[in-house]
Amino acid sequence: METQLLIIPGLGDSGEKHWQTFWHEKFQNSIRIVQDNWDEPILQEWLDRLNENISKLDKPTILVVHSLAVSLVLHWAEKHNNPNIIGAFLVAPADVDSPEHTPECTRNFSPIPLYTLPFPSVVVASENDPYASFERKKYFAEKWGSDFVNVGQQGHINSDSDLKYWEEGQLILKQLIKKIEL
Repeated sequence: METQLLIIPGLGDSGEKHWQTFWHEKFQNSIRIVQDNWDEPILQEWLDRLNENISKLDKPTILVVHSLAVSLVLHWAEKHNNPNIIGAFLVAPADVDSPEHTPECTRNFSPIPLYTLPFPSVVVASENDPYASFERKKYFAEKWGSDFVNVGQQGHINSDSDLKYWEEGQLILKQLIKKIEL
């Protein structure tokens, strides 16, 4: 199966030192979502852009999602369906329901939907992520029917984590792909 990756950055986009940027450069089978407003996100605008990109897909695709965009994908999958979406790689979900963990500009993404996703998924979580408690991320994975992978002390698994090509993440993604292909 020829699998495509749809890279979906979160708040502020994923800068040049973010693993999503390295992956987009490395994987020729990847497409990257570009939002009009990275710093003051409006859920409906982000949903429209995501849906527009997904509607153009013509091959099996795995969503490669970071932070605030995890909530975006949950909102999208609650109302839409596209048979080309075969899985989701959900990294460091931000707890948009918690003012203690996320900025005010993300509140319109709340409440984060809690239901079983219609495709296989994995939540990749760090023990010391400032944007969601570790327990909450485990709870999300359980509610979404996702596998759960603890990557230890990696912060928000973003540019500050200095992961470059994030080989560990690539292995987790390969495991998800194998699971889908079974």
